[in-house]
Amino acid sequence: MNRRPTLLAALALTATAALTLSACGGGSDEGSAKDKDSDKIAGASAGGEKPTSPSESSASAAAGRPKIELPSDLSYTFDWPKTGDKEKDAILTDSEQSVKAVDLAITNQDALDKGYLYYYEGEGAAETQNFIQNYVDHKASLTGSYRFYAPVVAVGKDGAGSLSYCEDQGKAYVKYLETGKVKKTEATKKSYVIYHTSLKKNDEGVWVIHKIVSERGSAKCQP
Repeated sequence: MNRRPTLLAALALTATAALTLSACGGGSDEGSAKDKDSDKIAGASAGGEKPTSPSESSASAAAGRPKIELPSDLSYTFDWPKTGDKEKDAILTDSEQSVKAVDLAITNQDALDKGYLYYYEGEGAAETQNFIQNYVDHKASLTGSYRFYAPVVAVGKDGAGSLSYCEDQGKAYVKYLETGKVKKTEATKKSYVIYHTSLKKNDEGVWVIHKIVSERGSAKCQP
């Protein structure tokens, strides 16, 4: 995830990375399936029909938004205080849902899950699909807890949005579905990831992610 992930994490996994799905804590030398150091998202638009979009502001829990219900063994803390600016707060709200939507697709084992496609378009959607598919191919899911913090949000004069934030993956792990085994690793500096996302407000008023760049072990995110 994205994320998701990044969902969410940097999503363009190589074949080698796909074969070494490891705990998101980053404590092993195998690397993390949740993201890859300094990967820039690139690709074409993903397929799949999007669910009906709400007519209200993206900051509201309007009818038509995908319902995101995650397993009880996943928990999230978003230390994202409100800014008081309507559009900036909408970006924070939609981005929080986008993170959870990618993880829901992973737990659903569905690389075309409508939930995350509601919040991702273009390059972001295509690479998020690839990222989720790697989990599906390896029958792997997620467990543990994630914390997101230090958001920096902006809206440009052209109407485009940006959001940078940190993620603590120290207590988040990969779970293999066939065996139920959880791949646990110790938290290291690589457990802390910074994300830079580019967003646009679509016709339904939802702030959707078009591009995302991440860096594992960022000095800006270290405790």
